[in-house]
Amino acid sequence: MIVYILHRLLSMGLSLFGVSLLVFFMVHLIPGDAALAILGERATEESLTELRRQMGLDQPLYKQYGVFLWDLVHLDLGRSFKTNQPVIGEILRKFPATVELTLAAMSFSIFFGMAAGIIAAVNRGKFWDYTTMFGSLAGISMPIFWLGLMLILLLAYTFPIFPSSQRLDAILDLDVQHRTHFYLIDTLLAGNFAAFRDAIMHLILPAITLGTVPLAIIARMTRSSLLEILNQQYIVTAYAKGLPKRVVILKHALKNSVIPVLTVIGLEFGYLMGGAILTEHIFSWPGLGSWLRAAVEARDIRPVQGGVLFVATVFMTVNLIVDLLYAYFDPRIRIGGEAT
Repeated sequence: MIVYILHRLLSMGLSLFGVSLLVFFMVHLIPGDAALAILGERATEESLTELRRQMGLDQPLYKQYGVFLWDLVHLDLGRSFKTNQPVIGEILRKFPATVELTLAAMSFSIFFGMAAGIIAAVNRGKFWDYTTMFGSLAGISMPIFWLGLMLILLLAYTFPIFPSSQRLDAILDLDVQHRTHFYLIDTLLAGNFAAFRDAIMHLILPAITLGTVPLAIIARMTRSSLLEILNQQYIVTAYAKGLPKRVVILKHALKNSVIPVLTVIGLEFGYLMGGAILTEHIFSWPGLGSWLRAAVEARDIRPVQGGVLFVATVFMTVNLIVDLLYAYFDPRIRIGGEAT
C-alpha cells in the first residue's frame, strides 16, 4: 500500500510538472497586454514598463518559467497584480465556496443518480427503466446555462421559493463570523439557525444545476454495472436460497457493481471542482471559478497559473482516493498488481 501511494504521488508530481508547463505557456498566449489590462487604457508608457518589469514580463519566457517553478517548489504561488494579495490566500478564501457547492451537487447527483440506476436495473425493460433512462438522457443533453436560468426563472421569480444569487442574505451575513468560509459550518458555529437555513436555500438551485449532468451519468453507469452483476451466478444462488430481493440487490449486487460508479464519481467530482465557472457565474456564486474567470479577464497571470495548478492538484488527489477505495470494494484488486 505504501509503495503504491508513493508511486502515485510521484506520478502526480510529474503530471503537475506537465500541467505547470502547459498553463505557464498557454497563459502567455492569451491576447493582450497584461500590464495594460491591469493599469487601464490611460496608463503612461513609463508605468506600463515598470509594471512589466515588476511582473517579470520583460524577461525571456524560459527565465520567467524558471522563476515560476522555483516559487512553486517553495509553495509560493506569487501575488495578484490586480489586488496585490497572495494568490494562495485568495484561493483559500474562495475555495470553500466551490467545495461547498461541489459537495452539495455531488451529494444530490449520487443519491438520486444511484437510486435512479438501481430502479432502472431492477425494472429492466419496464416503464420505470425507460422513464429513468429518458430522464438521464435529458439531463446529459441540457446545457447548464439554460437549466440554471430556467430554474431561476421558475423557482426564484415565477414562484419565489429559492434565492437566485449569492451564498447568504446580506442582512443575515452581518451576524455571521466567517471563520472557515464554509457558510453552512460558520452559521452553525455562530448558532444562527436562520442564517443556516438561508445558506441551504441559497445552495439548492446552483447545486441542482451543477449536479444534473453527473446525476445522469451516474444513473446510466449504475444501471449498466448493476445489470451485469445481476446476471452473475452467485446472484442467482442468493435468490435460490430465499434471500429477500432487497437484501440481494443492496448487500450483494450493489457493492460489487459500485467500482465503475466510483470511477465516474471521482472523475465528475474533479470536473465539478474545476468546472463550476459557468454555474458560479449564473448564480453570482463567489467561488474559485468566478475568481479564475475574473483573473483571466483581467489577464492577471499569477492567479490564473496558481488557480489552475491548485484545481489540477485537487483533481489528481480525488482520483488517488478513488483508486485506494477500489481495494475496499473489490478484494480481487491488489495494490501493486492490477491497480498499478
